[in-house]
Amino acid sequence: MKEKAFVLATDLDGTLVGDNTALHTLLSYYEESSLDIAIIYITGRHLASSLSLITEENLPQPDILITDVGTAIYTSQSLTEEALWTEKMQSDWYPQKIIRIAENFPLLKRQVLPTDNRISFTVHQNEEVVREFKQALCEENLPHKLIFSSNRDVDILPPNSGKGEALLYVLQNYFHKEVQVLVAGDSGNDVEMLSLGYPSVIVGNAQRELIDMTSHPLLYRASKHFAGGIHEAWLHFFNKKNQPEM
Repeated sequence: MKEKAFVLATDLDGTLVGDNTALHTLLSYYEESSLDIAIIYITGRHLASSLSLITEENLPQPDILITDVGTAIYTSQSLTEEALWTEKMQSDWYPQKIIRIAENFPLLKRQVLPTDNRISFTVHQNEEVVREFKQALCEENLPHKLIFSSNRDVDILPPNSGKGEALLYVLQNYFHKEVQVLVAGDSGNDVEMLSLGYPSVIVGNAQRELIDMTSHPLLYRASKHFAGGIHEAWLHFFNKKNQPEM
């Protein structure tokens, strides 16, 4: 992938996926352009769920798939797990201790997941219980990263993980330094990757927590929703006279 000139690094649900017409328009634009584009999907879904969505939505196969809120990376056409990243994720990670502490917070409903790459919960619009849970984890000196997004999803991750860390690792190890990147997201677990300093887009339908996100010079707030917002931002950052307009 070192030879790729462009990268689209995008969240799936609520960002790339959500409007079939806008998605078709964006994918047709890429197909008709002469751009050599690598695609990275970065999602909160686990592997099987991600692959199911890719099939259901007839999405292009990614060059790299980052799942479980940045705790797992899969590369190549066969989507082989990135061993060094997996090893890094397992360092200073104590999922059973996190689960034990969470039992003291019955309002946190644990999600059933196929692995313990992350420990995730749902909560109904209750930031206070999330703060209390975070404090309990800190009092136990448990290394972790807590991400609260969509006013509902609580993800507890290994301390050196997250969508931003995983994307940075991939860009540094699989692409040349001059590659042009567009990062796209819609919710709180996308903040880190949107804050890396690359050209980035918050799609028009983004969750509330991104409204107050600190801006940077290459952060674009799209008016269009879902894939339409990605398309809008792509033209904003990369459109050339020899490329087709929307």
